[in-house]
Amino acid sequence: MKNTFKKWLAALTVVALVLSVQTIAQASSGDKNNEDSINEKYGSPIVVYGEALTPAQKEETKKLLGVKTNSVVEEMTSTADDIVNYIKGDPRSNMYSSAKITRTDTGQGVIINQVTPENITEVTDEMYANALLTAGIEEAIVDIASPVKVSGHSALVGIYKAYDQGEGTELDKDRTEVANEELNIATSLAKKEGMDQEKVTELLTEIKKEIADQNPATKEDIQQIVDEQIKTLELQLSEEDRKLLYDLFERMRELNINFENVKSQLESLAKDVQSKISDAVGDKGFLEAVSDFFSNLIDSIKGIFS
Repeated sequence: MKNTFKKWLAALTVVALVLSVQTIAQASSGDKNNEDSINEKYGSPIVVYGEALTPAQKEETKKLLGVKTNSVVEEMTSTADDIVNYIKGDPRSNMYSSAKITRTDTGQGVIINQVTPENITEVTDEMYANALLTAGIEEAIVDIASPVKVSGHSALVGIYKAYDQGEGTELDKDRTEVANEELNIATSLAKKEGMDQEKVTELLTEIKKEIADQNPATKEDIQQIVDEQIKTLELQLSEEDRKLLYDLFERMRELNINFENVKSQLESLAKDVQSKISDAVGDKGFLEAVSDFFSNLIDSIKGIFS
C-alpha cells in the first residue's frame, strides 16, 4: 500500500508540473504590470478604464493592470462620447476593455501586452500595434485587460484618449480615423471563411512594408501592391474585399503616412505573426501536436505504475 501511495504521488506531481507551466507564464507576464518605478522623463503611466465597468470590475481591472493603492498613475475613463469621437462607434456601446499606457524612449517601438487575452475576442496584439502605428503612436508599452469577454475596441479608444489628453499632444484625427478603418477591415476579414487573425495581420503588415519600399505614386500602384501581396500569401478575397483594401491604403497614401519611419517595427511585426502561424501549424499540425503531447504524458504516468 505504501508503494501504491508513492506511485500516485509521483503521478500527481507530473500532472501538477505540466499544469503549472501556463500559470507560471501568466504570472511572469503579470509581473511586468507591477512595477512602481516611474519614468521621470515621460511622467506617470496613464490608465484608461471602460465606462461600463462596475465598481467591483474596476477594482479587478486595476489589479490586472498592476495599479496598486499607492501607484502613481493618471487615471481616466473612456466614455460614450469618446467612442463616437475616436472610432465612430455607437454611443450606446458598453465599454469594458481598459488600457495602461507607459511612454518609452525612442527606438523601443510599440509593445502590446494583453493581460487577459482570453477576454479580448477580436483585436489581436498585432492588430493593436498596426492601428497605433497608422495613428502615429510609435513608442509605448500598452497593457490591455478586461474582466469580461469583449471585442477590445474600448481599449483602443482609451489609448487614443490617453495620448490626446493625457500627454498634451493632439493626435491627427485623419490618421486615427484611417487607423480605425484599418482595424474594422481587419476584424471583418478575420471572420471570413478561409481567413484568420494572423493571416489578416500578415497581409496588412506586408502591404505596409511594400508601400515603405516602393513609395507608390498613384492609386494604381497601391492596387498592384495589394494584389501582389494577396497572391503571394495565397489568399482568396472577393472583389468587394479587395476594393476595401484599395481604398484603405489609397487613403493612407493621400495622408502621406510614411511607413518608412516604422519599417523596422513592421518587419518585427511580420516575424511575430509568422512565428505564431508556425507555432500553431507546425510540421504535423497543431491538433496532432497536442494529441502527441497528451499521449506522451499518459505514457509517462503509465510508466510510473509499471
